Amino acid sequence: MGIFDWKHWLVILIVVVLVFGTKRLKNLGSDLGETIKGFRKAMNTDDDKPDEPQPQQPAQAGEQLHKPQTIDAQAHKVEEPVRKD
Repeated sequence: MGIFDWKHWLVILIVVVLVFGTKRLKNLGSDLGETIKGFRKAMNTDDDKPDEPQPQQPAQAGEQLHKPQTIDAQAHKVEEPVRKD
């Protein structure tokens, strides 16, 4: 007698039916089915579309679009003079 015994599942099913009612469970099942069908359809249509290359826009004078830039610098410790007020 484990937690996955058929008697335990029967009791859980009866409690769920009493709490939610058969009509609400029927609607929940059909809504879940429609959701899964829509998800599968969306996944299939995304796979069917080939990736179209994006047209490249010419860069304007002095402007680099979306290109990484590296800044080469060295940090120096700067000591501020002590003020005597």
